[in-house]
Amino acid sequence: MTVVETDILVIGSGVSGLYYAIKSHKLGRLMIINKLEKYESATYYAQGGIASVFSSEDSFEEHISDTLVAGDGLCNRDAVEVVVRDAPNRIKELIGLGVKFSKAPDPVDNDVVYDLTREGGHTKRRILHADDLTGREIEVSLMRAAENMGVRVSDHRMAIDLITINKVLGIKGGQDRVIGAYVLNTLTGDVETVLAKLVILATGGAGKVYLYTSNPDTETGDGIAMAYRAGASIANMEFIQFHPTCLYHPEAKSFLISESVRGEGGILKRKDGTPFMAAYHPMKELAPRDIVARAIDSELKKSGDEYVLLDVTHLDPDFTRKRFPHIYNTLLKYGIDMTGQPIPVVPAAHYTCGGVVADLDGRTDIRGLFAIGETACTGLHGANRLASNSLIEGLVFANRVAQTTEPYLGDKLPYETIPPWTPGNAVDSDEMVVVSHNWDEIRRLMWNYVGIVRSDKRLVRARRRIEMIREEINEYYWHFKVNKDVLELRNIATVAELAIRCAQIRRESRGIHYNIDYPHKDDAAWLKDTVIKKQ
Repeated sequence: MTVVETDILVIGSGVSGLYYAIKSHKLGRLMIINKLEKYESATYYAQGGIASVFSSEDSFEEHISDTLVAGDGLCNRDAVEVVVRDAPNRIKELIGLGVKFSKAPDPVDNDVVYDLTREGGHTKRRILHADDLTGREIEVSLMRAAENMGVRVSDHRMAIDLITINKVLGIKGGQDRVIGAYVLNTLTGDVETVLAKLVILATGGAGKVYLYTSNPDTETGDGIAMAYRAGASIANMEFIQFHPTCLYHPEAKSFLISESVRGEGGILKRKDGTPFMAAYHPMKELAPRDIVARAIDSELKKSGDEYVLLDVTHLDPDFTRKRFPHIYNTLLKYGIDMTGQPIPVVPAAHYTCGGVVADLDGRTDIRGLFAIGETACTGLHGANRLASNSLIEGLVFANRVAQTTEPYLGDKLPYETIPPWTPGNAVDSDEMVVVSHNWDEIRRLMWNYVGIVRSDKRLVRARRRIEMIREEINEYYWHFKVNKDVLELRNIATVAELAIRCAQIRRESRGIHYNIDYPHKDDAAWLKDTVIKKQ
């Protein structure tokens, strides 16, 4: 079996992983692994934008306040302060690395300035964007910069599990230390033992645990599941954000209609053309995402319809085409002209607000293991993420981790004790139907029982079934040789159980967690995180 030695192993090549690599590549040997090909990450598909105070009409205090309001009492204020106040510095650095944000004439003096838009939950225009392909512009620019600096990016590599000293040496108790990971080459089927003094988890979120999601196929909760199995603390997995507006079309897969469409004046309507958001929140279409998603869910349950409409036909057609070129052209492929007809939309799983517990410098409770971006739970988002705070979170914390990790490279690690990966008596599988069936069942049960609206009865049913499925998967995992599909199934099953357990623990409704058996917030009992750690 192949053994690879590096100083730093970065798992994931989205905004967090790439930016960390750019800031840390001089510290030592650094290797990024990406389980698909270049650019396949949630970052690449992010449409809306990146939030930062970038106007004299805005202030740090207002951005902080908007973030805290969206987080519904559970934000770590220190994390919010860190991100908001450092955001302009990181934006300027992105621009220096070649990111080209959209500009527009200043209405006051006709000077050209950055075109700041507004999204749900924001009281000011503070969203920088690159048309409606912001993530793609950032991802491509960061990848180009990293490659120019000599950063090594290995595609088609999927981490199987973290390697820790306690597990290798059979030690129980005390703080553990990560020393690498077992990594599957998905093209050859070979498993590599990658030894590293630092492991940076930047694997993104877990949207694929749900039947309907805006996430790309990469988002199977790999980092969260691996960290949990290794013994790291996981928090707030009940808070999985549903984006209110994904395209409803039989031929469309996970196509998001950006929140900025509502930010520029889009109106949500019933199929008969009646607007409905005024009945749910005074900010109407610009209410926080949890409120908009629940409003749509309520309307669909009342009407029995399969979708609602997002209408921008009242906007100037030239403005719509220029502001949303990617969305406009994509919708045309599906026979929808958004300048002349409303867009059919439904909510879909979008963002994982919980994750691996990490402090303000990205440290987890396993020494040498850091988590950044959507994989991490830093307290920034609390019970609900403010729109466009995710890309900036990845940048700010990647930068902070880069300033923190050098001392760990001096640790003396017992590499000689690490056993190579062995397949044992495992054979090639002839029962892949088990994988496809369980994959589909997990995603359906999560959608039906652990979705936008939950109940104790639904959660009990989900917990009972997921435990049975995990037993089946575990048996399958040990009898057959690993492949990408099996590993992703194993991870979404783990993440699904974590989400269910956290939802059962929190006996209230807060932010994006809504339980009809506990429809109100209970600050006296539940103004705290739900934390789970493997025993």
